[in-house]
Amino acid sequence: MTTLPKPRQPELKTSLPGPKTAAIMARDAQHLSTSYMRPYPFVPDHGEGAWLTDVDGNTMLDFFAGIAVSTTGHAHPHVVKAVQEQITRFAHVCLTDYPQEITTSLAERMVKHVEKPGEKWRVFFGNSGAEAVEAAVKLARNHTGRSHIISTLGSFHGRTYGAITLTGSKTKYKRGFGPLLPNVSHVPYPNPFRPPLGSTPQFCGDAVLAHVKNLFQTVLPPDEVAAFIIEPMQGEGGYIVPPRGFLKKLRGLCDQHGILLIFDEVQAGMGRTGKMYSFQQFEEYGGVQPDIITVAKGIASGLPISAMLAKESVMTWPVGSHGSTFGGNPVAAAAAHATLDLLEGVVKHPGCGDSLMENAASVGEFILTELKGMQAEFPFIGDVRGQGLFIGLEFVKPDGSPDGKLRDAASMAMFERGLLNLDCGEAVIRISPPLILTREEAATGLDIMRDALRALK
Repeated sequence: MTTLPKPRQPELKTSLPGPKTAAIMARDAQHLSTSYMRPYPFVPDHGEGAWLTDVDGNTMLDFFAGIAVSTTGHAHPHVVKAVQEQITRFAHVCLTDYPQEITTSLAERMVKHVEKPGEKWRVFFGNSGAEAVEAAVKLARNHTGRSHIISTLGSFHGRTYGAITLTGSKTKYKRGFGPLLPNVSHVPYPNPFRPPLGSTPQFCGDAVLAHVKNLFQTVLPPDEVAAFIIEPMQGEGGYIVPPRGFLKKLRGLCDQHGILLIFDEVQAGMGRTGKMYSFQQFEEYGGVQPDIITVAKGIASGLPISAMLAKESVMTWPVGSHGSTFGGNPVAAAAAHATLDLLEGVVKHPGCGDSLMENAASVGEFILTELKGMQAEFPFIGDVRGQGLFIGLEFVKPDGSPDGKLRDAASMAMFERGLLNLDCGEAVIRISPPLILTREEAATGLDIMRDALRALK
């Protein structure tokens, strides 16, 4: 009889934190910025695939991928090879001044996923999601000649001044940093689990749109609004998927008043939901096309690069009006090409189907199904939601209100059992592993989660 190999498990050789980790964290606390949070006592040493090993030799299963950044996992050989080859050629020639084939071809690959017949797009490369958002706001104001921007509550768009003004998730990001960007308004995000404005799950999107229309009639002239920026699937606010039809109706409202629609795909984009960009999940419900898209995080499997994509008809700012010294760095661009190879299926990753997007959709469906099944055993799991490997698990009190303390206890219990994870929203654990995660590894992570949750009962 053939004995099947046991699926790989976390390996904890020391208590957490181990002695080397504790020593480095003590030094870190003495010399690095006091703004860093450090929620878990973990100091990585090396990684392979969906696994990370700390300096004490403790190996953990990675269910958060550096906040949805490590698309192809850790040290993927195809990405490593691309980086090594490029860095032996040249590591930097400022893209603002000198065109480079590697970034030109990268832009061509990125826009092909959004361009439609008769609709050409262009790309501006930066270093981070916040930079992409800043570029989007500057472009929107420059193109329209208007100044006002509408964002949503619960959103996260970055920590630079413009981006932090747009962010609507936590007051700690703003406290003590004012004055911020002028002419910015926030409206509720349509959360079907916690419908805003006294609405219902089915009609929460309509309620938000009615609220915006009321603002246009009372306090905010729509002809002064340059853009509406929104995450098609909200990240930091709790991994929230809006109701069907909302984005299409929002597109119609923007068109009615000449307002640009910006989709922030920094966290949910680059294949994480099973499509290249998360808004493409809504195509089966009528489809919607934004004017500007911001992407970062997962583009280059850990190397810093971002992109602001815009319709050519919108990217009308003049030469020299915006630029970046390091944006579109050729080494990061090489990593982005390699990442796209795996996302698109040009290069196959063993055990992940025809592409990493296909794998994200398949494994994500498995995780969602299993987690929904857990709700019967754990009544404090109020909601399980998401798409692909963009999944949120919300913890609630008996009265249905968010239970952040229980979420924190669950998150730490999972970490102590060898599962790297991260919270978001008021009481949500996000599941955003590398897109190379196999079903077997997903099952291992789910077993750890189940064991941790049982310890909380």
